[in-house]
Amino acid sequence: MQHLTRRQQEIYQYLCDHLPDMPHPPTLDELCDALGLKSRGSLHKQIHALIDAGLVEPMHNLRRGIRLSQNPTKPTTDQQNHLPLCGSVAAGQPIEAINNPDTMEVPAHLRTSKPCYVLQIQGDSMLEVGILDGDWVIIEQREHARNGEIVVALVNEQDATLKRWEKQGQQITLHPANRDMPAMHYPASQVRIQGVLVGQMRKYN
Repeated sequence: MQHLTRRQQEIYQYLCDHLPDMPHPPTLDELCDALGLKSRGSLHKQIHALIDAGLVEPMHNLRRGIRLSQNPTKPTTDQQNHLPLCGSVAAGQPIEAINNPDTMEVPAHLRTSKPCYVLQIQGDSMLEVGILDGDWVIIEQREHARNGEIVVALVNEQDATLKRWEKQGQQITLHPANRDMPAMHYPASQVRIQGVLVGQMRKYN
């Protein structure tokens, strides 16, 4: 079975969790609405990727709705332990997020049951919480966080940074864990959470 992207994992997990309770299998339009997606064409491509992976039945008739395969190809333990490696993220000043289709093996205890991905750290602004330049961090994909959690924050829809999150009203503060670096302040409209830190890995040689 081919490795799934974060979006494909999200769609497949949604189908697994909700299809048993649905009165009928959802159409593309219904699934778009349920997932809050704007592009039906993009969803169609993701569904075909799940078909190619053996997880969703071929849609010979769109009126039938989207169904999971009766005998899906089960991923091996090795495949289950791989997460998308989505490039680099700054632990200093924000840098541009880099998309990367590679994967990385991550032990199960370092991630959650929800869709996760891996980023490599660049910079030393989080060193006082033990996150060092070159480390890999495991990020649970979600768009909300509690004050004090360490998040991947996307600034102005183009620059990603790993910082401790604080929201007060419509003001966002991204706190480094390095006493030599200042906190960064933004209007809430300029910052979007892309995930929350749940694990970390390091190589020593």
